[in-house]
Amino acid sequence: MPSRKASKEKVVKAAIDLFNVQGYAGTSVRDIAAKADANVALISYYFGSKQGLLEHLMTDFLEGFVESIERHTGHIDQTGAGAALLSAVWDVLSYQQRRHHLARFVHREITLDTTLVRELMTTYLTKEKSLYKRIIKTGFEKGEFRHPPNDFWILQFRGMLILPFLHPQYIREVYHLMPHESHFLNRYYQEITRWLSPLYHGEIPKELKDHHSG
Repeated sequence: MPSRKASKEKVVKAAIDLFNVQGYAGTSVRDIAAKADANVALISYYFGSKQGLLEHLMTDFLEGFVESIERHTGHIDQTGAGAALLSAVWDVLSYQQRRHHLARFVHREITLDTTLVRELMTTYLTKEKSLYKRIIKTGFEKGEFRHPPNDFWILQFRGMLILPFLHPQYIREVYHLMPHESHFLNRYYQEITRWLSPLYHGEIPKELKDHHSG
């Protein structure tokens, strides 16, 4: 018999696949159970309900998403803000790429106005903004960056990091690129470093540009 962990993972994968194709509202618990080859009662046991499963998926993704940034803010004094920012960029991109199906669903779901989304924005996305702001502010105060943090700049910056995973079909059909492939990640990271260059005093050192994508 499959382990409980394996069964739970199958349910999670089935839910992500179906939510992406049919939408949350268009997917039933029975649909998920059938695709996961699991009993409906198993979903109730692990998640309580379809809403509980949704909350698990979104919270789990956003915790890892924010942690991808946060892990670099504690070492700014050692690494410098410039290196911390580029490391955060790489980790956020690679985190989304590793979980690209879930990333697409969560980013899409975040556009809806629901009680859950408002709670998640307060808990996670507000923190995401403050972490980016902290890195940029520290870099400005230490003379690494040309200007202090600006909310609209951070909004543009964040949009660049999530767009390929929110709109993978657009990237594939219009630009003929595959956001889930490592080649795309390396190329896109390089493009973001070019976009970030005016923020820095002078050129971004080549070792920082190439550190993650070599």
